[in-house]
Amino acid sequence: MLIIGCDFHPKFQQISMMDTTTEETKKLRLEHTAEAAAFYRSLRGQTVRVGLEATGSYAWFRRLLQECGHQLWLGDPAAIHAANPRKQRNDKRDADCMLTLLHENRFPQVWMRPAEAEDLRQLLVHRVRMVQIRTKLKHQLDSMAKNEGLITGHAWRPHTRTQLEALSLPPGYDRRRRDLLDALHYFDQKIQPLTQAVEEAAQGDAQAALLMTHPWVGPNLSLAFVVIVGPWQRFANGRHLGSYLGLIPCEDTSADKRRLGHITKQGNVLLRWLLTEAAQHVHTCEPAWHRLYGALLRRHQGKSGVAKVAVARKLAIRLYWMLRCGQSYEQIRATEQEQAKKGRPSGPQSRSRRKPRCA
Repeated sequence: MLIIGCDFHPKFQQISMMDTTTEETKKLRLEHTAEAAAFYRSLRGQTVRVGLEATGSYAWFRRLLQECGHQLWLGDPAAIHAANPRKQRNDKRDADCMLTLLHENRFPQVWMRPAEAEDLRQLLVHRVRMVQIRTKLKHQLDSMAKNEGLITGHAWRPHTRTQLEALSLPPGYDRRRRDLLDALHYFDQKIQPLTQAVEEAAQGDAQAALLMTHPWVGPNLSLAFVVIVGPWQRFANGRHLGSYLGLIPCEDTSADKRRLGHITKQGNVLLRWLLTEAAQHVHTCEPAWHRLYGALLRRHQGKSGVAKVAVARKLAIRLYWMLRCGQSYEQIRATEQEQAKKGRPSGPQSRSRRKPRCA
């Protein structure tokens, strides 16, 4: 078996390779992509395991290894760096470190999203980016409308477009209006099929369909949760999931002093944003969450950021337990209410026990 520690860069990769039978080692620098592709294709028919520090710009490399039948292990960057505490660092030392971890069975392997799920993630990211661009266009048009005295009280409404088109504007403003309206129409046409594709993918996935039974959880959030979180078995409980998504506070505690700061944000930005967007509405269907939202809103003098994050974390834990128990929203709420009648703390409302018992 060949094991390869790979220090991956966008333009090249430095590898340290070992044959576990003879323990012979070899170091190479492979340029991307032709030289690297030729090298790994030459190893077809052999058992090859490549250890790679989790990074970006490696999609083509993953497809190449899959085509050649080689194994790819992604490693936790923080754990790999901790295993190499020396101050002298270069590409060869980093590759040697990963090779050593592979050889000693200490490689800190992390979960790697399947190729099909990665394709769905790209669909979600693409739609969200397109929607964000469209939102910026609407904000510019809304600014033009307000500049002409059309105060609607909302960022953008369909009748605002009709009123804006009817205005007589100077040539410069008129050109800007036409360009922005044309761009808005273009993005509307592009986003519609993306939205349809996301809805079809969510309805075709059993777990995403289960999550959509929760109020204010639509195709985008449910599909993103399933794709990004992956198998729920990866997490021992809801608190681990909250940490994974970066929805827990930073902590600097020593002795009797406990210091908590803002949330860590050490997680997927897309899913955290979708959860926060849903949190603005989902608290209205949960009395306990609504009381928490209102209390945090008053405590922070009307600033809703902390309240949204608190509800977003509770929503993430609720969705986790729906997947874990295989129950719909109505079933999970019935379980929580039954446990509450028996005097047992249940669900995300409880601090000491954050899980409902699965039926």
